Amino acid sequence: MEGRAPQLMEITGLEGKVAVVTGAGRMRSIGRPIAVELARAGCDIVLTGTGRSPDRYPDDERAADWRDIESVADEVRSLGRRAEAVVSNVADAGAVDALVAGTLAQFGRVDIVVNNAGAARGADRVPVVDLDIDVWRNVIDVNLHGTFLMSRAFARAIVAAGAGGSIVNISSIGGKMMAARTAAYAASKAAIHALTCAMASELGPDGVRVNAVCPGIIDTYRMDDVGRGERWEQMIAASVPLGRPGTGEDIANMVVYLCSDQGSWISGQLYTVDGGMLTGR
Repeated sequence: MEGRAPQLMEITGLEGKVAVVTGAGRMRSIGRPIAVELARAGCDIVLTGTGRSPDRYPDDERAADWRDIESVADEVRSLGRRAEAVVSNVADAGAVDALVAGTLAQFGRVDIVVNNAGAARGADRVPVVDLDIDVWRNVIDVNLHGTFLMSRAFARAIVAAGAGGSIVNISSIGGKMMAARTAAYAASKAAIHALTCAMASELGPDGVRVNAVCPGIIDTYRMDDVGRGERWEQMIAASVPLGRPGTGEDIANMVVYLCSDQGSWISGQLYTVDGGMLTGR
């Protein structure tokens, strides 16, 4: 209507909800901003990490006196929300069941699960003929089996509560590109896409939405093996039409939307968030 001020979209429906975010302990990461932005939108947060020892911290975390998931929990609390930091292994069914029980005991409910934990890149980035079976198994165990175990256990709790909820799987454009020398990673992420869609069909009647977010190049610690500087800038210029790497916040914004009232009619989707990298594919 002429003369009427434009209405800004407001994210609603997350106040008082309880969200579980796995793999949330790194300072430069995707999991940390997901946890923080869900808290900013009104969620109480359960954070998981592997319990890294300080000697595995990169230099910037050491300089910041970083404390892994405890530091992220403090950020959540600074926003006025409750937080619980739990060392857990998503690939261990017993540990996942304990995480469900602990979450329900502490918070009385669970509404959102973000499966963000992922195997570190490195020894898996070789041709298939050179891929060590233990490396293959680790990638599949953490990325795929972890997503399955978390989704299965927490979906049971969400369905039993009868109020619906949201599961968001953090995948990758790697599961769509399926590039050479990424067989284990690409296979795990492509399988997550299939799992996402199957779960969306099964859980929809119970009001549970299931989606996946597929990031492109995100400027986190996972890319430190590439380095920064000229090589990094050349890679971004050649790969990303929008001309910059993504940030954890770029992914967090999509996750928050998918979990909100504004995303309430979205399920079974695989959202690419990559600055245009897959354009034309």
